[in-house]
Amino acid sequence: MPHVDLSLSLAGLLVGFVVGLTGMGGGALMTPLLVLVFHVPALAAVSSDIVTSLVMKPFGGALHFNRGTVRRDIALWLTVASVPCAFLGVLLLKLVGTDHIDQFLRQTIGIALLASAGSIVVRSRIQAMRSRGVPFGPATLNVPVTLAIGALGGLLVGMTSVGSGSVIIVLLLLVYPALTSAELVGTDLVQAVPLVASAAFGHLLFGDVQLALTGWLLIGALPGVL
Repeated sequence: MPHVDLSLSLAGLLVGFVVGLTGMGGGALMTPLLVLVFHVPALAAVSSDIVTSLVMKPFGGALHFNRGTVRRDIALWLTVASVPCAFLGVLLLKLVGTDHIDQFLRQTIGIALLASAGSIVVRSRIQAMRSRGVPFGPATLNVPVTLAIGALGGLLVGMTSVGSGSVIIVLLLLVYPALTSAELVGTDLVQAVPLVASAAFGHLLFGDVQLALTGWLLIGALPGVL
């Protein structure tokens, strides 16, 4: 219905604005809105949100890349782990089976959202420490931990669409507290592009995406992220 379509676009506009401003909150906002407000089936909400994110995130990533606010080494090792794990997350959803997928996804999304909420608290505490002048060591690359962050983020995004910004960016802040806010957002946005592309490919491959729903979301999200 037209009014529902317009509401979807307005929701996309809101989420696009938040992603463009902070690099966070795409899946953590969009997927619950689709499931709880618009009553979209959970799998369709997750898959359509992922495809929407795939179109949004390159704009922010390119902006930070051109500004030089991307730690390329960290982004590279995140991508090495997150890309295969994102596709694996989609495959794991297929193993759940259609009879239980909606309930399973609602529970999994809820857990991911709780993790996102906790990560925001952690981020606020670390930023408060920064403002008090607490010294942090140099942001030296830690490959094993960075791979673990990428793997966890990939699984979360592939299964729930939540985590590419809200969870990964805070884990990066814990491991690399010396990174500036711009570097955190820029690094996260750049690594999120191949991560979300892998998850989107999996959902498109298995036919989970509702293209009409995705289109209405993009009508609002693209102006918002810009």
